[in-house]
Amino acid sequence: MEMLLRTKRITICLFFFVLSLAAAIEIPLSVAQLPTITEQSHTQVAYPFDEDFTIKCEARGNPQPTFNWTKDGKPFNLLSDPRIITFNNSGTFVIQNHGIISNFQGKYRCYASNALGTAMSEEIELIVPSVPKFPKEKIEPLDVEHGDSVILHCNPPKGIPPLHIYWMNIDLQHIPQDERVSMSLKGDLYFANVEENDSRSDYCCFAAFPRLRTIVQKMPMTLKVSRFKHANDSGSPNAAVTKANFIKERKPKLLIPPESAGSSSSVTVIKGGVLLLECIAEGLPTPHLSWVKVTGNLPKDKSVKENFGKILKIEQVSAADEGTYQCTASNPMGRTKHEFHVHVEEPPRWIKEPEGGVYSVGTNLVLLCEAIGNPEPTIQWKLNGMPIDSRTFRGRISAREISLTNLQLQDSAVYQCEASNKHGTILASANVNVLNIAPLILTSDAENYATVVGYSAFLHCEFFASPAADIKWTKYDSVETLSALRYELSKNGTLEIKETKKEDSGSYACWATNSVGKRAITANLDIRDATKIVITPKNPRVLKSHSILLKCQSEYDSHLKNSFKLSWRKDGDQLPVNSTQDSRIIVDMDTLFISSVTLEDQGVYMCVASTSLDSVVAESLLIVLDVPDPPEDLQLSEHQNRSVRLSWKAGASHNSPVNESIIEYEESQWEPGRWQELTQIPGNDTTAILTLAPYMNYQFRVVSVNAVGRSQPSKPSLRYATPPAAPDKNPENIRVEASEPNEMVMKWEPLKPTERNGPGLEYKVSWRQRGVETDWNEELVKKHSLTLRNTPTFVPYEIKVQAVNNLGTGPEPNVTTGYSGEDTPDAAPSGVSVDIVNSTLVKVFWFGIPRDRVRGHLKGYKVSWWKTKSMLDGKRHHPEKHHLTFVGDRNYGMIPGLEPFSEFRLTVLAYNSKGDGPESSPVVFETPEGVPEQPRFLKILNFDKDSVTLSWGLPKKANGHLTGYILQYQMINETHEIGPLSDISVANRSTLSWRLSGLSASTKYKFYVKACTAKGCGNPVTEEGLTMAQGTYAGIYDGISTQGWFIGLMCAVALLTLLLLTICFVRRNKGGKYSVKEKEDLHPDPEAQSIKDEIFGEYSDSDEKPLKGSLRSINGDIKATESADSLVDYGEGEHGMFNEDGSFIGAYSGSKEKGSVESTGSSTATFPLHA
Repeated sequence: MEMLLRTKRITICLFFFVLSLAAAIEIPLSVAQLPTITEQSHTQVAYPFDEDFTIKCEARGNPQPTFNWTKDGKPFNLLSDPRIITFNNSGTFVIQNHGIISNFQGKYRCYASNALGTAMSEEIELIVPSVPKFPKEKIEPLDVEHGDSVILHCNPPKGIPPLHIYWMNIDLQHIPQDERVSMSLKGDLYFANVEENDSRSDYCCFAAFPRLRTIVQKMPMTLKVSRFKHANDSGSPNAAVTKANFIKERKPKLLIPPESAGSSSSVTVIKGGVLLLECIAEGLPTPHLSWVKVTGNLPKDKSVKENFGKILKIEQVSAADEGTYQCTASNPMGRTKHEFHVHVEEPPRWIKEPEGGVYSVGTNLVLLCEAIGNPEPTIQWKLNGMPIDSRTFRGRISAREISLTNLQLQDSAVYQCEASNKHGTILASANVNVLNIAPLILTSDAENYATVVGYSAFLHCEFFASPAADIKWTKYDSVETLSALRYELSKNGTLEIKETKKEDSGSYACWATNSVGKRAITANLDIRDATKIVITPKNPRVLKSHSILLKCQSEYDSHLKNSFKLSWRKDGDQLPVNSTQDSRIIVDMDTLFISSVTLEDQGVYMCVASTSLDSVVAESLLIVLDVPDPPEDLQLSEHQNRSVRLSWKAGASHNSPVNESIIEYEESQWEPGRWQELTQIPGNDTTAILTLAPYMNYQFRVVSVNAVGRSQPSKPSLRYATPPAAPDKNPENIRVEASEPNEMVMKWEPLKPTERNGPGLEYKVSWRQRGVETDWNEELVKKHSLTLRNTPTFVPYEIKVQAVNNLGTGPEPNVTTGYSGEDTPDAAPSGVSVDIVNSTLVKVFWFGIPRDRVRGHLKGYKVSWWKTKSMLDGKRHHPEKHHLTFVGDRNYGMIPGLEPFSEFRLTVLAYNSKGDGPESSPVVFETPEGVPEQPRFLKILNFDKDSVTLSWGLPKKANGHLTGYILQYQMINETHEIGPLSDISVANRSTLSWRLSGLSASTKYKFYVKACTAKGCGNPVTEEGLTMAQGTYAGIYDGISTQGWFIGLMCAVALLTLLLLTICFVRRNKGGKYSVKEKEDLHPDPEAQSIKDEIFGEYSDSDEKPLKGSLRSINGDIKATESADSLVDYGEGEHGMFNEDGSFIGAYSGSKEKGSVESTGSSTATFPLHA
């Protein structure tokens, strides 16, 4: 090994130590050494109930020590009694509890010896207690007089302390003790003076020895207390007692300490122990005991008085407690005193103990031994357990020091120093081992070490050497000298490599060298990658009751995989794996899940990753957000008539600062129990001046608000009542309501409770007729309305309402104008005239009624009309009235939806809030001819390859004299493409069928028929059909058209076709290819067009599209029999309206005519289609 290292010659000498082996590691057992006591017993009690008693003495040394004992200073042979059991290579022995063992009581000492010296134990006392017993004796009764002092002696037997003494009767009931009757520290029962009720024959003293598990009882004692012997001449027993007491009264006399001890005594107490000073006095009346310290003050923190002031107890006595204490016993007859001179002493204790060690040949030795105590201890030196004879000892010896120079191997010995005074003895030993050996390296050779990058590596080289050895570490795989700053060598030979790097891996050698020889070992070091972890998310903020998932991401060296462990902690405490708290917190390897987060979950969560070489911790502070705690400690200050300052302490904000405080109030007079918001205080202020209303009994509470939400309200403050005051405001919303023409009801909004300001709230109502009366009429009311009767109809009044209470009136009120009760108008409009716009629309004009005839607020005018006869056939009709309402003060209106070519009558009336006035005289007018409605049906009667026969019905309503029909047709195909439209005019109005020829074979056509008057043509009825293929369809049709099965088939086809057409109609109304605009463009309605021209020319509107649609519906789409239902869409409010420029603004009411007929034409296309 030495040659190998020499060949490397790459030696890094880190530190050179001359190590003192006296301070090095303890001597290996392989090296010759002195005995050393390693274990021993101390004072021991041989209890009678124990089976055996063990006295221990163990020692180590080389050669193996032998053991000897002394008892009470004399040699003790362990083989002298068969009840003693010994053990090989041990000084311990066991005494079996067989028979009488009292002869084993004594003080033992153990000696462990080998060829180099002898070690000695401290003294071991074995106490063999006897069973305590009271002596059997006959105790004479005590016969004393009332008022005498008595002592009942206990004299308990000796035994192992502690000793507890009790005075009881034969029924084991404690004898009551007080200032008059008490027990001394020795156990005697003292009576300062006796009374007759002290007489009894069963005073028993019990002595308890807990460690011996024994209680013994003394024989019962009898005490007889008799009255005063010379008081028999008194006739009253109480008088005798009183007289006896008077004669027996005396000043106190000390029983403890007895008078024989003089006026003072000395007391010695051990430092650290308990000082007990006792004074017991007799006398009549019963004396009272008090204590003082003459040489200072009683220590308040540790002095107590016990036994009714008769014992002064001071625990943990120190030198400061030394001095003179005085007890005083006093009663009305006088006093007596006693002084205690207290001396504090202590057993020996070490100041400096001798220290042994390993010494090399030729060195010097100095052993010091110093102890203090009171009295001063004496010091005795021993060598190998025997007193040192200074005459033969080659060194120097004194009471406190032993010294030797030029130590030799034969100077190895055990030196003992013993310090003693009357309170005890202490022993200290020092092993002086003089050795001359080559170094011993105790660490195994070729040890393998490992650490992680950045950590320190510790390579051990534990050694023992005498003389002292040089230690150095070398690394022989590099020629470079390493920086000494990263390397540190400890006294025990361990090399620390700080902040390791990967390149520190390799082999190292430790060399130990002294003058006797040298030794070396090798050590191998591996450097691993450090473990890294991170917690996500970092320092999350979570709302209370929400959930959070923490994840611990880690990296570690692959060589450390088997030892890698992850754990979680909260605030330093380990969290168990799997779950805690009913699975609310779940720990699963690298994740930590907390559901329903509580405030207690807030804290620092640590992920701890550990391997066999390192341990790292990542932390994440979980912050739980919650609404604030309620504010506390609400205080009111700065009390004013209409304000008060409210202050409070903010509750915990739970990590979200308070940004607003809401102050609420509750008042007990008007709305008790109802909390209302008073004001909001922005920010985190905790005080506010509150503006209050008079005559309120307030209490307040505060709600804190943060970003999370509102806190619970605080506890209410104390109540604060504001004084009353006159009203600050008057009622608002003054108005007049009336249901009868000759009355006026004045109403207003009553003041809120917070606005009353005081008791006795009333309202002073003032009124006068405007322009007529100058003086005000007044009335005080408590309600918030006042009714005046017999007023003129609808005249203006000036009104004001003022709040009044017991403390005064409110401010001067504002004047409001109102009108007395309305009546219906008493005049009808005049000058009614009608202008014909077209066959279905007229314009009505009238002159409005005078304002004084309205007798109220004019709401508008109503126009009524009814049909009287048809101009076509001259038939009279049952009058069915229709109505339109025109709101406001106006003199015209449009009446739509009239039947063409008819005679009508029309009236106009005015109305107000009370109702309708009289109607005007009827005006007769006639509507001109209009266009007919569509024919009732259109049928295809016969098809041929190039011709078709059409048949149609009369229109439901001709709306004038028919002039003929227009027949139109065009080709269509499946893709809805249409061909050009062909027209045929049928001039004979009686013709209801027509045959078309010149058609294309196998072609689908659409046919249109519409009726015409001098005014124009109406809407067409349509039908579609397919011409036959050449030479086939006609013959077949003629043959089967009369067959029953064919008729049934056609009915089924017709039903299916109707269903399909209905679907097409719905789809087309939602935006199909046949638009209304195309229909109008293809087949314009001349009368409808004339209506549009007239209306738009006179009544313009900014948005023409709705109006155009409305007019189209009036003329074409709305049937006359459905006018009432259709026109309701144009009314104002519940009826409908036109714009103010003259378009329709009224409501139209009426009922359907009986017998209305629906169109029988096809619904697939109301108008011809074009591309």
